Parts: sequence; structure tokens; C-alpha cells
Amino acid sequence: MRALVAAANKGTPMTTKHHILLALLGTAALSACGGGASEGTRESVRAVGSSTVYPFAKLVAENFTKSNADFASPIIESTGTGGGIELFCQGVGAATPDIANASRRMKASEYEKCKKNGVTEITEIQVGLDGIAFASKKGGIDMNLTPEMVYRALAANPYGKKNTAKTWRDVYPSLPAKPILVYGPPSTSGTRDALKELILVAGCDANAEMKALKDSDKDKHEQICTEVRDDGAYVDQGEQDNLIVQKIEGNADAIGVFGYSYLEENMDQIHGLKMNGVEPTYENIASFTYPGARPLFIYVKNAHLDAIRGLREFVGEWTKSWSKDGPLAKIGLVASPADVAAKSQAAATQFTPLAATELK
Repeated sequence: MRALVAAANKGTPMTTKHHILLALLGTAALSACGGGASEGTRESVRAVGSSTVYPFAKLVAENFTKSNADFASPIIESTGTGGGIELFCQGVGAATPDIANASRRMKASEYEKCKKNGVTEITEIQVGLDGIAFASKKGGIDMNLTPEMVYRALAANPYGKKNTAKTWRDVYPSLPAKPILVYGPPSTSGTRDALKELILVAGCDANAEMKALKDSDKDKHEQICTEVRDDGAYVDQGEQDNLIVQKIEGNADAIGVFGYSYLEENMDQIHGLKMNGVEPTYENIASFTYPGARPLFIYVKNAHLDAIRGLREFVGEWTKSWSKDGPLAKIGLVASPADVAAKSQAAATQFTPLAATELK
């Protein structure tokens, strides 16, 4: 409790002080009513969010625990990017997470919600890159896809007309006459957001009318370009990407959509599908040649830096792990370009707050 009080008084905005102190008063009330210490205090760093970032955060946590015997093991939870940021933004104090893992950048609307709840200082750190991989069982269906093909196959109303395509050949004559069956992430996932932004919108905007619609009716454009069909062609498989891998391993005609690390981890059973003729590989993601390349982030709650033991050190463990030759690369993380890595290193050391003007 003393640590949180110290954080509340150490150069923290008055609104944040009030929220921290209110959280502490709530904790004291719980204890007074017979609640155990575990209800109001927390010795472990807690990170929530992206299923894509989850395996990387778990490895960082394991290595942190091995090299820091004086600190409790961090708690890492896979809730999806949207769900994780929502938990992160609920306020300050031991009942809320210290870190949000994200497979997309925080939205301006999410930042405003954080601010409204007293989370006024947040550090954004890009930890590396990933790719939205399309994959199938080895020896199973194999295609050279384009964003337009994927959009035509998965959109609920491609170019404003109800989707009636049953097979890939219905989408494009050169594709196999196999049923469209894609297992992918749910709407709360950052991977789903990236699928929309990097692939579906790109495919939708290949149509001149849709591209023009973006300027005349932004909401309608977003609906037509990003709404995914719900007739069984696209199957929402939850936040467990390993389950998607299992589904396509069991069906030679099925395709899975998940982060590149899950593809690399299961190369003996599945293979990546080309996008615009480019394979989802480490090199192609690092160079952004692959269309589905995207940055991965962690967001740190600055009000907790001096309140939660080990938080600074845990963030420091990330910086020791994300290089091209580091432990995270061995399980599929793609290292950020040198200039971005340098900026991330500075952010992880100085904890400069994110500015609202940087977000959209």
C-alpha cells in the first residue's frame, strides 16, 4: 500500500492520485471486512491481452523469473487485444493490470477511456513484428491468395452484394473447387483487426467504387469492407490460436488465420499460403514485403511503475529478448527495424507517456 501511495504522490497528475487513493481505500475496506490480503494486494506483475503476444510474454516471464529470484512470477493472461486494453483501462490500483499486450496499436477511443478512468500516463513499446499468416495442413489445400480474393471469400457483402460464394473457385476461376472454410480470430482479437485493416480493406478498395465510398460515407465503407460473413464459411475460433492449428491439421480443405509465430512453431504439420506471391517468412515480414506484416506492442501503466514490484525489471527483460538473435526470435517474433528498436529501448527505459495525438 505504501508503494501505491508513493506512486500517487510522485509527479502524478491529481486525477491519477485520486484514483489510486480511491483504489487503496477500497482495498482497505475489503481488508477491514475480513477480506484476505490477496484480495487487495498483488506481488506479481500482471499482463493481459493479445493471444499473438501471449507466447512471447510467457517466455519473457519465464526468463524473468529464472534471473530474478527476488520477484514473484509474472501473471500473463490471453484475453485478446481489445479485451486486454479494456481491462487495462478500467483504472489504477492492484485490481487492474499493469501491462496490456496488443497485436495492433491502441485506438484513440481506448486511450480516452483510459484517461477517463484515471489511467493518464501510458508508455507504448513496440516489441517486434508479426505477420497475419494464412495456413493449411501440409499436403492440403494450397493457393496463392491476394487481399481481393480473401475479401471476396470472407466478406458478408462483398462490394455491397450478399456473399453467395461456396467454393474458392466461385471467388476466382483459377482457385480450387474446394469449400470455403476459414478458422480465424474473434472480433475482440487484434489479429482480427489486422486481418480487416491489412487484408480485407485492401481487397475491398481494389474496387474503385468502394475506394471512393471511403470519402463519401466512411461508416458504410467500413461495414461493407470489414463485416465478415456468418454462414459458416468463416468460423470464429476464440482466442486460442493453437486450437485453429488443430482444426486445420484435422481438415485438409480448411485454412487457418493466426500470427506467424504459430505457423513457425508448427511447420512440421502445416504450411503458409502465399499472399500476392509472397510467402509468410521471417525475412518477408521484417521487410514488410509480405502484405500481412504488423507491429506488436505492450502498453505499460506508468502509475504502477513504483507500485508493483518487478514491473520495471520485467519491461527490461523484454528489451533483452527482442533482438534478431534473442530468445523471442526462436519462437517466431520478428525483430523491429534498428531505428524502431532504438526508440523502443528508450521508451522501455525512460517511460515517456504516449500522447493522444499519436493515435487514431
